[in-house]
Amino acid sequence: MSTYVIGDIQGCYQSFRNLLNKIKFSTYSDHLVLAGDLINRGPQSLETMEYVLSNRTSIRCVLGNHDLHFLAVAQHCKESNSKDTFDDILDSNFLDQIVTWFSNQPLAIYLRQFNTLISHAGIPPNWSVNQAVKYSSEVSQVLQSSARYQFFVSMYGNQPDKWSDSLLGLDRLRYITNAFTRMRFIQHDGRLELNVKTAPDKQNSDLIPWFKSKHLQKDSHVAFGHWASLQGRSRLANIHALDTGCVWGGELTALRLDDFRRYSVPAA
Repeated sequence: MSTYVIGDIQGCYQSFRNLLNKIKFSTYSDHLVLAGDLINRGPQSLETMEYVLSNRTSIRCVLGNHDLHFLAVAQHCKESNSKDTFDDILDSNFLDQIVTWFSNQPLAIYLRQFNTLISHAGIPPNWSVNQAVKYSSEVSQVLQSSARYQFFVSMYGNQPDKWSDSLLGLDRLRYITNAFTRMRFIQHDGRLELNVKTAPDKQNSDLIPWFKSKHLQKDSHVAFGHWASLQGRSRLANIHALDTGCVWGGELTALRLDDFRRYSVPAA
């Protein structure tokens, strides 16, 4: 029995199946956590979700920005844009099942047996693991209620960019969502910088990767996706970058949490 985390699939279904074959994934004995952005940009979002739904007893995910965008579009809170490639889901008979499944997935999962937090983009340096799980659950409660429509309408935007325990309402939910699904760089005072997507060492001097902050708690592992230009390298033993750019012609990567061994396959 093994537990794996796989980075951004983004509708690259054939690569996903190739990687599952490589790790000899068993839906009967193994467990899989998908690190967000299961769909969109790639060619086979529907096939990806059909596989996930068929094997939902052994697969979980954390929500990524593309997954949340899909939910907003599917529930008529946002218009799709020209780059979206999930019309196959919107037009399918599985739409309601897929919306329900995504709506019941969290922004962060902590697997105590591996001392590992999994989220799509990482964890803000000033949050503990316990706080991260708590804030994730605040958003989950909204996604599973009638308040989700107002949340999706208000979800888009970069403000507030700094955390405060006093944040309330939609501002609080937007910060939590951005931190878990869009974060890459932060300013030295901890503010989120959500527009810069370059690789580390190419950003302005007033920005640092979130995982390089001196305030980051280093007593647990963090597995995340989202940042393809990292090419899977954080250079820190407890920080595991898993978006290796499959949808852009790179690789799809899995991390086995039992021994933190990595497996990759080239984009199909």
